[in-house]
Amino acid sequence: MMNIMGEVGSLISLVDYQDGSVVSKELIKKEKGTVTLFAFDQGQGLSEHTAPFDALVYILDGEAEISISGKQYNLKSGETIIMPANKPHSLKAINRFKMLLVMIKA
Repeated sequence: MMNIMGEVGSLISLVDYQDGSVVSKELIKKEKGTVTLFAFDQGQGLSEHTAPFDALVYILDGEAEISISGKQYNLKSGETIIMPANKPHSLKAINRFKMLLVMIKA
């Protein structure tokens, strides 16, 4: 977990792209939720899965394809979507993209 508490920073610069990889950095990890940054190289993604909590995705850079319960969404920098709890979802990098994932557990 990164310690930027009380610091001014740029979210987009806190995680770097790596060829052929998905990179993540946890910014906040608490019992009631997490805030995590991700950087996906082009073509990389997360396979379909479910989560027991709603998750907010905010695209910081690039373009992602997000599937929720079989429906496809293309999101670009500056756009956001909420992936509902217990609904199957997946993510894939159309182009390299960075995202902020906020998951609240209560």
